[in-house]
Amino acid sequence: MAILAVNAGSSSLKFSLHNLQDGVVLPSLLTGNIEGLEPEGSPVMRWTTTTGSHTQQLNKTNNDAFQVALESLRDLLKSLPDFPALRAVAHRVVHGGADFSDSVCVTDQILKQLEKLNSLAPLHQPHNIAGIRAFIQAFPTVPQVACFDTAFHTTAPLLNQTFALPAKLRQEGVRRYGFHGLSYQYIMSVLEEHSKHAHYRVLMAHLGNGASLCAARAGKSLASTMGFSALDGLMMGTRAGTLDPGVVLYLLEQGWNHDQLQTLLYKQSGLLGVSGISADMRKLRADTNQTAQEAIALFTHRVVRESGAMVACMEGLDVLAFSGGIGEHDAVLRRQVCEKLHWLGVALDEEKNQRATGNEIMPVHAPQSKVEIWVIPTDEGRVAAREAAALLNKK
Repeated sequence: MAILAVNAGSSSLKFSLHNLQDGVVLPSLLTGNIEGLEPEGSPVMRWTTTTGSHTQQLNKTNNDAFQVALESLRDLLKSLPDFPALRAVAHRVVHGGADFSDSVCVTDQILKQLEKLNSLAPLHQPHNIAGIRAFIQAFPTVPQVACFDTAFHTTAPLLNQTFALPAKLRQEGVRRYGFHGLSYQYIMSVLEEHSKHAHYRVLMAHLGNGASLCAARAGKSLASTMGFSALDGLMMGTRAGTLDPGVVLYLLEQGWNHDQLQTLLYKQSGLLGVSGISADMRKLRADTNQTAQEAIALFTHRVVRESGAMVACMEGLDVLAFSGGIGEHDAVLRRQVCEKLHWLGVALDEEKNQRATGNEIMPVHAPQSKVEIWVIPTDEGRVAAREAAALLNKK
């Protein structure tokens, strides 16, 4: 049997298929992504198997591009030789709120509870839930499991979860949750296999279009740069990260409404907002425009600045791990961050750093470094599949 792990977004659907062997989730035998699902988009499915990489242009025969994507994915699965029966579909869900600290089998009631959190992650949550509903219709006899990005951070001490707001608001769920938990769970599992210091003081950097840091000790989350929503902490592709709330109050006084503010904070800030060019770090690296370089410099500065806060929470640092699209592929950023953290005993081997391109798990620290440095390609799908398998085995 196998578990299909999916991550439904506003314009894309990522998927990976994992065989189960004696209850153990194996590395993916199929990975892929369907892009161009936005209203004016042109859907394309790309996937990789043991036979190589493939691309297929999808025919958008109706207005429901996601339905076309689902049908294409279902046909692809059926075309696989010896296609294993699906044990479950595991969904990445960004926000679990205060009610969900573990993965759950989805019910209508649970979906209604999760929909109440849409405003806390508007770029992700509504699309995650819509994806679950679509898969329920497409695979009605297969259990659908929701796996939460917030769950990994429930081990953080209450002190690190609390805002300096009236207790009544905390009781209503206004607190720090943290995100990218499936990624951090995977990174930690890799470190436990490869590093004897994995249960010491670990700083994990998930750097991509969404970006955050996580401080972990004894294999558990201690603190995260992200908070109540997916807006806090590091500068991101289109999100500003930590922002003086006085800025929002000022804009309200200037006549900005809720929707304008939401668009600004989620879609028009970050690398895109500062550069005025792109949210893609690769494009900014290739651009000689001064604003592109300013955006990169600010992104790097924010990683270094927030790293200091995470290290303070752990009272030191033993392992630093880079992951995510930028963390795995941008050697320049890794070098600049490590140079700024030299006072912690961080020393990068630049030759190894240049060879780390996100295709394999790789240590990149110099022999004299007091801190281990790793580049770890993340695999949120495999973690989601593991979560689903564990939940169903328990049941």
